Amino acid sequence: MTKISEVKPPIAKKIPKTLQAHNDARVDNYFWMNDREDENVISYLNSENAYCEAKMAHTKDFQADLFKEMKARIKEDDESVPYKYNGYWYITRFEKGKDYPIYARKKESLDNPEELLFDCNKMAEGQSYFKLAGISISPDNKKVAYGIDLTGRRNYTIQVKEIWTDRLLEDTILNTTGSSSWANDNETLFYTKKDEKTLRAFQILKHKLGQKEDRLMYEENDDTFGVTVYKSKSRKYIIIACYSTLTNEYHILNADTPNENFKIFQPRKRGLEYSISHYNGHFYILTNKDESTNFKLMKTSESQHNIENWVDVIPHREETLLEDLNIFKNYLVLSERTNGLNKIRVIRWDGTDDYYLPFASETYTCFTSTNVDFDTEVLRYSYNSMTTPASVIDFNMADKTEVVLKEQEVLGGAFNKENYTEERIWATAEDGTKIPMSVVYKKGIIKDGSNPVLQYAYGSYGSTVDPYFSTVRLSLLDRGFIYVISHIRGSEYLGRHWYENGKLLNKKNTFSDFIACSKHLIKEGYTSAKHLYAMGGSAGGLLMGVVINNAPELYNGVVAAVPFVDVMTTMLDDSIPLTTGEYDEWGNPNELEYYEYMKSYSPYDNIEQKGYPNLLVTAGLHDSQVQYWEPAKWVAKLRELKTDNNQLFLKTNMDAGHGGASGRFESLKEDALEFAFLLDLENVKA
Repeated sequence: MTKISEVKPPIAKKIPKTLQAHNDARVDNYFWMNDREDENVISYLNSENAYCEAKMAHTKDFQADLFKEMKARIKEDDESVPYKYNGYWYITRFEKGKDYPIYARKKESLDNPEELLFDCNKMAEGQSYFKLAGISISPDNKKVAYGIDLTGRRNYTIQVKEIWTDRLLEDTILNTTGSSSWANDNETLFYTKKDEKTLRAFQILKHKLGQKEDRLMYEENDDTFGVTVYKSKSRKYIIIACYSTLTNEYHILNADTPNENFKIFQPRKRGLEYSISHYNGHFYILTNKDESTNFKLMKTSESQHNIENWVDVIPHREETLLEDLNIFKNYLVLSERTNGLNKIRVIRWDGTDDYYLPFASETYTCFTSTNVDFDTEVLRYSYNSMTTPASVIDFNMADKTEVVLKEQEVLGGAFNKENYTEERIWATAEDGTKIPMSVVYKKGIIKDGSNPVLQYAYGSYGSTVDPYFSTVRLSLLDRGFIYVISHIRGSEYLGRHWYENGKLLNKKNTFSDFIACSKHLIKEGYTSAKHLYAMGGSAGGLLMGVVINNAPELYNGVVAAVPFVDVMTTMLDDSIPLTTGEYDEWGNPNELEYYEYMKSYSPYDNIEQKGYPNLLVTAGLHDSQVQYWEPAKWVAKLRELKTDNNQLFLKTNMDAGHGGASGRFESLKEDALEFAFLLDLENVKA
């Protein structure tokens, strides 16, 4: 029998390919991996999987125990809090031993018999991957449209069925986003078509049930934009949204007249961002107009909606990011962020009341939940923190009382939130900027540098990772790990400027912020370089790639999940899904300034002959966001150049895409592998 120590890593063949731009030549020895139909590529991925499995074989029982432990905390026979829409209560539930949700509804009263909409467990039988999305009920409540993805590539087929008979109609629409919106005639669907190659959402079509030919309603010819279509909360309008990183444009159509053409709401102006909500003869507009960096709220008549008719409702505030709004008959509810903390503000339309919901912690997350009715006094919102399981709460905006409808159960009996400490701390970046971190750990930990720390971040697209509760994370905390979320620039944690200072030609702030946080954690005794671990996925995987190029000595191990690491080749190839829409995030490398800047940090292009931390890298063969070949090539090149004897594993899910496995519990096996990798490096065996 071969000893584990004698198992040799796969060595990828080298076929040099010269890539030229701006009179600059890059030689890519592993470009040949950019072909998922090539048997050599599949063979290489399988060999990497086999190597990872062999080298991690001694943790196999531990992984199984971790999986059972994490699964045991989850209530298997669980049910969502019902919400009422158009005369029906809608419920999502899970049954014990089953991986997928069941969607159902009850007419008028929760005491009435249940009507089954979908049992995804039956629908997923025989499939290695299954995802249902975009459930859309016709206005007369008789039909439902929905999307199915069987590869993980986020390319959905829309189907329609009669709810009463469970009869599937012949209407089948390929290459869509999965979502659709009904006109008020109960016969017309508007949906978004994807380009078959790039997967860019670029067309809005109208489908009449029973007809084979669909009518093109809108086509987006600017390949830096995507489109989607939805119905307003008022149910009066079908709305097309055209979006890019920096610019928005909307088109509207009365849902009663689906055979008419859409009308433009406000033509796009580069840099003008806005979104619209319809209520009571007006459109309410969340926008950055007039250099409102943190956004303001405006409104205009539905009959005069060009920008010159917009008037302020909530003015711009330098210290507060206005993120979202919910409109009710008597109230306006704003979702805001001040000094990194979520706020929910309630304002009566008549001006008699204006207040914030009270939250005391500095490491919490709150957000408005499912609020589909205008005529109600009740606001539904969710709350959780690093130590507090998620709750769904109904808040009465008139008398300011609230009812906790559901708190996430943590089964097993061992969890007590009083056993953990959460805090917010601040590091100082290279340029003097203070960088916040949310931290959680088990009480009793001494900050003497000996504790293992897992530091997580994302830091792109203005996407903010708020401090949140995780039952899975308890498997690390209870074994002595400290968990840290670094709120680095590139997110919107401290407002819109926080994002602006972490993108394009400021992107390197994202990376240096993370490193500054790592150094602070070491300096303050939370950990040491021997016990510090880092994790990030997708654009956060790019972060991991840069960090280990720039400061490998700070980390004992790194988990890079579906990492975006071959920045140059991807951003220079506009046939790859999502590339052109990313120019306003990373820059367009067809322009020399951005080419040189991106090349200076691109992880794949900056691998050197030196030591790197222990690495676990994951990929998805059908990933539409980050193509599998990016992590595969990155690992191959690291194997070629790194000078250390540390672990380097590539684990590719051959059946899934960007989000990993589709089953509710299958994804826990991926978590178990990652945790076993980290705990094994800490010599924790159980």
